[in-house]
Amino acid sequence: MITQGTQVTGRCDQCGGVLTRDVGQFIERGRLRWGSEGRCEDCRAGWCEQGSGPVTPEYIRHALLQVHGPAQLRLTGEAPSLVLVLKALREAQELPMGEARARAAQLAASGLVGTLVEMEFLAIHLRKQAVAVAVDLRAV
Repeated sequence: MITQGTQVTGRCDQCGGVLTRDVGQFIERGRLRWGSEGRCEDCRAGWCEQGSGPVTPEYIRHALLQVHGPAQLRLTGEAPSLVLVLKALREAQELPMGEARARAAQLAASGLVGTLVEMEFLAIHLRKQAVAVAVDLRAV
C-alpha cells in the first residue's frame, strides 16, 4: 500500500481549543483514497471521514505538499502512444478529453507534479498501458 500522511493543528469550531488532525492519502484496492480524523484536546469533539476518487480535499493536499513536498511523474522511455497515455489519464482521473490532452502534453513536456500518492497512482495506470514512467520526490 502506498500512503502518505501528516498531522496538522488548528482551532476547534466548538470550543476554540486546540484541534489535532491526522490527514492523508493512500492507494487501496486500486483506488486513490483520502482520510481525515481529528480530536479537540479540550472538549474532546472528534470525527473521522474518508473518501475516494480523483479529487482529494484541498486542505489535505496542501498539508501533504507542505510537509512532504511535491513529487514529479515523468516519462522515462521512448515517446509513448498518445492514445495509451490519454486512456490511462482518463481512467485514473475521470478527466474529459480536453483536460486529458492538456495533462498528457504536460507529462510529455515537463512532467506532472502533485502529492507522492497522486503521482504513484497515475504511474500505476500508465504502466498498465506499457508507458514507462518514474516518480521522483522534488526538492522544495
